[in-house]
Amino acid sequence: MKKLRVMMLTHSNLIPPEGITDRDHTRLKDCITEFDVHNALLKLGHEVKIVGVDDSIKPIQETIHDWKPNIAYNMMEAFADIGSLDYYIASYLDMVKMPYTGCNPRGMLLSRDKSLSKKILAYHRIRVPKFFVFPRNKKINESKLSKLPYPLIVKSTVEQGSVGIAQSSYVNTPHELNERVKQLYDMAEGDAIAEQYIDGRELYATVIGNKRLEVLPIRELVFDNIDENIHRIATYNVKWNEKYRKKYGIDYQFVRNLPAGMPEKLVKLCKRIYRVLGMSGYARIDLRLSSNNKLYVIEANPNAGIASDDDVAFSAEKAGYSYEQLIQRILNLGLRYHQESGIYS
Repeated sequence: MKKLRVMMLTHSNLIPPEGITDRDHTRLKDCITEFDVHNALLKLGHEVKIVGVDDSIKPIQETIHDWKPNIAYNMMEAFADIGSLDYYIASYLDMVKMPYTGCNPRGMLLSRDKSLSKKILAYHRIRVPKFFVFPRNKKINESKLSKLPYPLIVKSTVEQGSVGIAQSSYVNTPHELNERVKQLYDMAEGDAIAEQYIDGRELYATVIGNKRLEVLPIRELVFDNIDENIHRIATYNVKWNEKYRKKYGIDYQFVRNLPAGMPEKLVKLCKRIYRVLGMSGYARIDLRLSSNNKLYVIEANPNAGIASDDDVAFSAEKAGYSYEQLIQRILNLGLRYHQESGIYS
């Protein structure tokens, strides 16, 4: 295996502190993914330079000029604190012909916008929940709210990681919808989108590859022991608060007891979604399996969480990849994509 000079791009406030080796250290709480990836790259024998980026590409320019890296490990989730501009970094790297890991700019742009991606998927006859967009700077037409198919889930069109999603995101009346949309404008980026709530099982599928795709073992968010008054949705607390999950009996597991033929349908569907949205590198597809065994696409997440205890890593381990092997594969896919794309010719 060729040893590489890897320019690891991350937000300046997420650079792991030097000298800390204990993964449970409190100072690593907000940058555990960066810590895991950095350690994996070092264990693989690569030379790594961590570059903090905020609202300027100058640190990237200088590192490319002075250090001449072989590839950038792109961990940027925003640019200038704007999440919807995360594709700017990948676009710049394409412009200067610097290979990088993860998704290409087009795939990031199409998949990140929940409204746009659903329109594209629906055009290709891929089942998505009915949805309605409420633009941030446009007055809500309250007369039309009563005609919507309640219950609905209200979320941002561009935020990731369940930002802005809470139990109050589940709305059953026009009044609740109107109030939650207004609240969301103050809490999160972008316009608001109200999606028809699909009662069923919440599934997560990791897809990895560029042209040849592999769907790793499917994960499920299980609500088996939850109180009947708690809505079965992936809120911010569910995603990020382990104590909350334990309190309400919520757990992430590998999927079990799928209907006959459903695993094959899942694999085929997830590959199709990935290709329709023009994605590359790796991504996590979020789906709902309804009570009548219909699959609905909730969203596609390019450059999904890649910490050693995230669903992507767990699925990779189940498929036979160690964490270091997963990180190396992502590096290889980044190098290969930029050889295959023709951008660098």
